[in-house]
Amino acid sequence: MSTLFLFLPEPGLSWLLVALVIVIILFGSSKLPELAKAIGKSKKAFKEGLDDADEDKKDSHSKLESVDDEALFEEARRRAQQIRADETKKIEH
Repeated sequence: MSTLFLFLPEPGLSWLLVALVIVIILFGSSKLPELAKAIGKSKKAFKEGLDDADEDKKDSHSKLESVDDEALFEEARRRAQQIRADETKKIEH
């Protein structure tokens, strides 16, 4: 497989021109502006998605810092007691 790549020329201007010719043949010159616009919109949407994810990550991190561990444990204990009480009621009936 690696010997196949030995016969190919190094990427450069000639590869770019060949790729451009192939794109023009596949899509036609009238579709190129639409294709470029679609690529630009997807790139913008992708960047906005990354920014939103970073913002959500920062928000969730700051929310977790404000949680009191002792209050969290106390709530877990309260819920566990409630579950046990509900289970004993089911067994009794």
